[in-house]
Amino acid sequence: MSEIVKVGMADLNVAKPPQKIRTSGLGSCVGVIIYDEILKVCGMAHVMLPSSSLAKADSMNKAKYADTALEVLLDKLKSNGANQTRLKAKLAGGAQMFKFSTSSEMMRIGPRNVDAVKEKLKELRIRIVSEDVGGTSGRTIEFDPETSKLSIRTVSQGVSEI
Repeated sequence: MSEIVKVGMADLNVAKPPQKIRTSGLGSCVGVIIYDEILKVCGMAHVMLPSSSLAKADSMNKAKYADTALEVLLDKLKSNGANQTRLKAKLAGGAQMFKFSTSSEMMRIGPRNVDAVKEKLKELRIRIVSEDVGGTSGRTIEFDPETSKLSIRTVSQGVSEI
């Protein structure tokens, strides 16, 4: 029986087999999984916003923002023995959950989160191997570090695996 490590909104964590790691309620948020296939260690971040520049410095939750969450997650993975040159990433989420009459850039949180995550992964030289992003439906994701498979349950669309 595998143990599930849960990652809440604006949260991050790491897992190793027999654990699996899961987050739910991914709407405009992006679930980022970074993993070392050889060591079978993985980390997941539930990113809510693209940039920590929006944060109040005194009470900043680093797990909330794409730019800071991925750095914290990388440090956690490295402290668990992961080798940065072997790390790969999978992404899910970043949906446009609401229809707006304006096409205001500020309201496009989902697509902006996806862009910010991709930009940060590129900067950290972590290759994205697969993604399930965009659309208008929420998702729940679960990653198994044993198989490196990401299971994605999309609202009213069933389950897929990447």
